[in-house]
Amino acid sequence: MRHQRGEGKIGCIVTLLVLGAVGAAAYKAVPVYYADSELIDACDFIASGASRKPIETIEREVKDKARELGVIEALTGKNAIHVSKGGSSEAGTCTITLRYKRTIDFYGAYKWTRAIDKRITKPIFENI
Repeated sequence: MRHQRGEGKIGCIVTLLVLGAVGAAAYKAVPVYYADSELIDACDFIASGASRKPIETIEREVKDKARELGVIEALTGKNAIHVSKGGSSEAGTCTITLRYKRTIDFYGAYKWTRAIDKRITKPIFENI
């Protein structure tokens, strides 16, 4: 009977290294994806309740939420946030457009740029 000692150690070490690398990458990437998703959800909520708010107030609310999530540094561009209201006097729409880029630095080994180009349009009902 032959003994096969140590045959699985290399495979185990390689698997642990790969899992460690994936975990380290997720540690950097997940917070960025989460913050972007939360900002988009917040813009959806803000646009839903924009019936009597002026455009400047809506922009300020979006920027406040971005500041809270740590995304505000990405929103410094001229066209990063655009808010518009349109439609008839009875029912119109509120549109919030987000265009920005965020760079994820994977420990100096690789930099990946995530581009957000999202348009959120919600109906506004004023006389309900």
